[in-house]
Amino acid sequence: MRFTLHSLLLGGSIAALPLPAMAHVVFAEPKARSGSYYAGFFRISHGCGDSDTVSVRISIPQGVVSARPQPKPGWTLNIERSPLAAPIKGEGGTVIKNRVMAISWTGRLPADQFDQFGVMMKLPDLTGPLYFPVEQKCLRGENRWVDIPAPGQAWHSMSNPAPVIELTAPDDMHSMHH
Repeated sequence: MRFTLHSLLLGGSIAALPLPAMAHVVFAEPKARSGSYYAGFFRISHGCGDSDTVSVRISIPQGVVSARPQPKPGWTLNIERSPLAAPIKGEGGTVIKNRVMAISWTGRLPADQFDQFGVMMKLPDLTGPLYFPVEQKCLRGENRWVDIPAPGQAWHSMSNPAPVIELTAPDDMHSMHH
């Protein structure tokens, strides 16, 4: 392929045009096998305008009964729990009596940097989208990534979409790797 100075300048000026903001909180791996254990990493790609992020709170959907946060150096963890109607057996033979409803990290992330916040969880035995509303608080302002699309509505068409994992049947994930 041959490039001319004109095509390089044109390409550079197109790249310099302002684009609509497409930054959202997203999962690093947006697909997972239903019923599996999954280490999900929520990617925070910016602050609130030029204001640093000081808190990230992730709501855990009802179908997820086991969730464990990954600690982050320099950040304080808070885990909100509610009792289960009946205890269930967890990983390694443990008994789970409480469900994690939300996980918060409090610290400082400069507005011009990104980071990931990890949660290990047991996913429900369902297929389709699973949404995790996120509240991002900054020194000034906040971003509430809490919008869940109506059936048939595109996730990316929403102003503040909640992060989503697409849960697939075990056979679907196996065929994706072949």
